[in-house]
Amino acid sequence: MSMPDHLDIDEAEEERPRSGSRLPASLRRDQPLVPVDSVAGRALVVVIAILTFLAALSAGAALLAARASEQWRGAVANEMTIQVRPDPRRNIEQDIARAVELARAVPSVAEARPMPRAESDKLLEPWLGAGLDLVELPIPRLIVLRLSSSSANDLVAFSQTLRREVPSATLDDHRLWVRRLSTMASTIILAGVAVVLLVLVAAGLAVAFATRGAMAGSRDSVEVLHFVGATDEFIAREFQTRFVALGLRGGAVGGLAAIIAIALLGFLSSAWSATPEADQLQALFGAFEIGWSGYAVVILVAAVVAAIAGLVSRLTVRHYLRAMG
Repeated sequence: MSMPDHLDIDEAEEERPRSGSRLPASLRRDQPLVPVDSVAGRALVVVIAILTFLAALSAGAALLAARASEQWRGAVANEMTIQVRPDPRRNIEQDIARAVELARAVPSVAEARPMPRAESDKLLEPWLGAGLDLVELPIPRLIVLRLSSSSANDLVAFSQTLRREVPSATLDDHRLWVRRLSTMASTIILAGVAVVLLVLVAAGLAVAFATRGAMAGSRDSVEVLHFVGATDEFIAREFQTRFVALGLRGGAVGGLAAIIAIALLGFLSSAWSATPEADQLQALFGAFEIGWSGYAVVILVAAVVAAIAGLVSRLTVRHYLRAMG
């Protein structure tokens, strides 16, 4: 009688591995619920890295535009320009001297500096080229006025006096340029912010689709977990942890690539700083340096992408589990 019992035990021992082999792979010993390394996971990391790279570049461009706009407004608002047009009936050098004398008598003008002819001609080199003889061209002469911090109410009277004393001179207070620069900078900043938001939405949608695919692939495992008493909170936390890790990995790769790209642009702009084109680009966009605050923004974008990945995956899993229930 003991021999059949021994045979029954051996048969049970032989059946145990075969029954265990029918368990879902994610429920076997030391296996995660969500696959750690899969083709879909690697593809999602690449997508998140690309989206993070684009979002970080857009945020960096918006930051550069904001800084350049602040520098433009600060430089333009504190300066004014007197243009003295050539007139064959008048002596332009005497008109320049008289305009400088009138400007220095204004209390709100801290400095009046006539710009030499060679310096004025150099400003036209990016458009007309170098080595041209501009003597025959009726190019206006410039007088740069640097304003003090005091009130500039006396500039209206000065403009009228200048027009009366030197008919060929006009005063440019740069208000039109300040408005145009502010509008352009605001447009660039809003466009950068809009691109960042669209990229974050795209990242959320990509994570949502990936989560639904992972849930569909792990449906048997989820049903077994429900059968043994696992709560929706436990299952959602498992998926959330996995997709946060994927988001952090993709965000780190994309953020690092964006930092390298911005640093490379700054290096190239400094290396080409001797050319007139680079001078114009630097005057328009600044030195292509975002500083520590800019790098902090890039890191923040990568962290937000990872947070969105975790939040969207959690919401998607809960919705999927409610639909299953």
